[in-house]
Amino acid sequence: MVDRDLLAHLEGYLTERRKNLFVKVLAERTRHFTVAVEDVYQLHNTSAVLRSCDVFGLQDVHVIEERLGKKMDREIAMGAQKWVDIHRYNNTKSCIARLRNEGYRIVATTPHTNSQYLHEFDTTQKAAFFFGKEREGLSDEVLSEADEFLKIPMVGFTESLNISVSAAITIQHVTTKLRNSSISWRLTEAEILEKRLDWCKKSIRSIDDILSRYYEPKS
Repeated sequence: MVDRDLLAHLEGYLTERRKNLFVKVLAERTRHFTVAVEDVYQLHNTSAVLRSCDVFGLQDVHVIEERLGKKMDREIAMGAQKWVDIHRYNNTKSCIARLRNEGYRIVATTPHTNSQYLHEFDTTQKAAFFFGKEREGLSDEVLSEADEFLKIPMVGFTESLNISVSAAITIQHVTTKLRNSSISWRLTEAEILEKRLDWCKKSIRSIDDILSRYYEPKS
């Protein structure tokens, strides 16, 4: 449970504009959909996916670093890592297990022969969209565990898109469709309060000193 007194105290260090922006952005955040990125070679692609999640309102990103284990490119992410929750995994199996436990369908984005097209996708159920390596695509483990396969319609000579482009197109499409539906897709009040507190802490430079003074025993 969020300490509302602490939240009010910390928000006192923010401008009204920043506080209002937090409320506005969080009103559009969702955990109905999420994204998982599997062992992407080019760090700027993972960072670009992170930015797309922030821009289109996905609160969580799952990053599988089974072989590469590299850190996110902070410069390209342009601060998005402050506002989106990043969950890291050493292997694909643990990521899939967690997402299934949280009620997500596993959706493999691939030009699979049995893939459905993006405009056919059912947005009424929670879904985790998996994006794979630039050249190799998704691992056999994701493909074998997937509940559904999804592809973007393409009519040109090029047979594939960059992972960051594919993610942006997919996320934009499904979130737009979601917001035009009657589905209850927004964060809960408790989740919103939790993120307001988290974002306050990430926005205040001297947060450690402020928290130390706040928790000092009152004489």
